[in-house]
Amino acid sequence: MTIEEKIAEIVGNKDVYVYAFANLDGLLDKRYAEFNHAISIARKLDDAIVDAVHKGPTEKYLQEYRNANAELSTKVNDLSNMLFHENIKNAPIKPTYEDDELDENYFKTLRTEFSHKMAATRAGLGWIGKTDLLVTLKFGPRVRLATVLVDYQFQTTGIPIIASKCGACTECVDKCPAQAANGMLWNTGIDRNDFYDAFKCREKCRELSKINLNETISLCGICVSACPMGK
Repeated sequence: MTIEEKIAEIVGNKDVYVYAFANLDGLLDKRYAEFNHAISIARKLDDAIVDAVHKGPTEKYLQEYRNANAELSTKVNDLSNMLFHENIKNAPIKPTYEDDELDENYFKTLRTEFSHKMAATRAGLGWIGKTDLLVTLKFGPRVRLATVLVDYQFQTTGIPIIASKCGACTECVDKCPAQAANGMLWNTGIDRNDFYDAFKCREKCRELSKINLNETISLCGICVSACPMGK
């Protein structure tokens, strides 16, 4: 069985998961400079739960969000163990981090050292929408992401998506309670801050999660639910 076949077996259910291989040569922070490729994985969120998000996060949405993150963390760890067994150097990167795992620079910029969305666009899984969501070709933005960085050349890699396919649609922009987006279309030549205010989004997410869930977390879901690509 080839490495690619073993990866497909571990990722599993195509109705829930989609993945592809990305060439990240020269694109990674110095912390990850020893890696040049990645496995980018997206796990679909339950449609009925996402459809019910209208005024911020619901209890079911929070649970689905956490379940998806937990499943993806298990997947990338299983992939990592298999790759190490095959003597392939790798680094599994889980979907998200708790506040106490993040450094001071994150809270100044709301950027981490590695971007799952960057890997996913390089793998050809989707593009960045107007509210900074990854919009996948298969599931729209109704996904959670994880990545395994590898020092390995896959047989095939995805064709990078370098520009938005959102066109004139403004559903997510219009329904964003934080008014965090200006409607500009993403491409790899512009910075996130040019089209989207992550600080406005975070503030409103934490406000809504406190009201709806009695938890101060960065979770909303309104733009995920609104996007026509996911319906």
